[in-house]
Amino acid sequence: MEPDMESMASSISVSVPVLRFLLCFVATIPVSFLWRLVPGTIPKHLYSAASGAVLSYLSFGLSSNLHFLVSMLMGYTSMLVYRRRCGIISFFTGFGYLIGCHIYYMSGDAWKEGGIDATGALMVVSLKVISCAINYNDGLLKEEGLRVAQKKNRLLKLPTLVEYFGYCLCCGSHFAGPVYEMKDYIEWTERKGIWSQSMNKPLPSPYGAAIKALVQAAICMVLYLYLVPRFPVSRFTDPIYHEWGFWKRLVYQYLCGFTTRWKYYYIWSISEASLIISGLGFSGWSDSSPSNPLWDRAKNIDIIGVELAKSAVELPLVWNIHVSTWLRHYVYERLVEKGKKPGFAQLLATQTVSAVWHGLYPGYIIFFVQSVLMVAASRVIYRWQRALPRNMDLVKKILVFMNFTCTLLSLNYSCVAFLVLSMHETITSYGSVYYVGTVIPIILILLGCIFKPKPSRYKDQKEQ
Repeated sequence: MEPDMESMASSISVSVPVLRFLLCFVATIPVSFLWRLVPGTIPKHLYSAASGAVLSYLSFGLSSNLHFLVSMLMGYTSMLVYRRRCGIISFFTGFGYLIGCHIYYMSGDAWKEGGIDATGALMVVSLKVISCAINYNDGLLKEEGLRVAQKKNRLLKLPTLVEYFGYCLCCGSHFAGPVYEMKDYIEWTERKGIWSQSMNKPLPSPYGAAIKALVQAAICMVLYLYLVPRFPVSRFTDPIYHEWGFWKRLVYQYLCGFTTRWKYYYIWSISEASLIISGLGFSGWSDSSPSNPLWDRAKNIDIIGVELAKSAVELPLVWNIHVSTWLRHYVYERLVEKGKKPGFAQLLATQTVSAVWHGLYPGYIIFFVQSVLMVAASRVIYRWQRALPRNMDLVKKILVFMNFTCTLLSLNYSCVAFLVLSMHETITSYGSVYYVGTVIPIILILLGCIFKPKPSRYKDQKEQ
């Protein structure tokens, strides 16, 4: 069997451990489908937990489930023992344990060398554990004054251990997400809320949407396998790269980022198909006539939205959507004092949490600091655009194009740090294009401080 695995792995240019993970990851689709056939609520919870644990064992070995168990038990113990502070306790213990695993395994180096371990899945489990504890904590608060998301997701009673383990490991959904809420998981399992059989409409068939996601996954994999040998990340340290001119180096940075994104598009398309086929991905009906089923709970990526983003502020809405939502609900919004608007400090803190969640490599830290500059610069352009009178449509269009160009440049420049991870390679790669993706956003931010649009000349909208 091992020689067969080696030949299969070499045919798609991955290691045997990565191939094993990919096979188990694709297996989440039939495993999720079989969930539909399990009778009874408790058996469904048991199947969710057991199937997730088995897939983890086959992918990463026994140690993976032990790591998941430690994280899950720390979160559940905090809810059981000290409900009034379980949210903040689980946040720091969950992230503390995750950081410890990041340091011990140094997963980024392993991934670059073709290896894989369970820290990626532990990242998803940690977010589930923390959100569950925070929502249980919110169950003590009065409904008045709570944000919409808090009202929707808060838990009034402690989930049972069976529900909790089923939620955290559900059918392998912890491999790559998307992250979803405990309340949604329970309602889905118990056929309540939008999954209730008493609703006016029967539950929609998931098969068409699941097939669409699978076709998207296949296209993404083919494109990635075609592009990756042509635009390897390793070329940043190749002498030939430094012999190129400025524009060729800049274009190559774009092509490297573009190539790598197709790997993530593939992964999230598979997880989307898995969540849709189980039924958990269903999120209601559209307002159109006739209404169509929505599968937003399963959708973690909008490919066109990422590649053609008009503004850096749009990126969290189209890339790793549910982690971005998690960061907004459980970090960004909770750092804002009542009656005040969020600012640069809240954005920086949120991006720092995101960086630490990914790992402690310099590349991750630099990438997310860069993303703060990118978003702040994009907001400056947006405010200038909003301040213009209606008779200056041409200038508005120029600013829209400027925002798009700045976003495209900054994103692909910044993501080099995410790919190479080391400080030396990041600084060398950035320096090879004269730090253009850092300098331009800083200049725009400074210009935004000098040329401030008058508040009365544009309508206040939600912060980008």
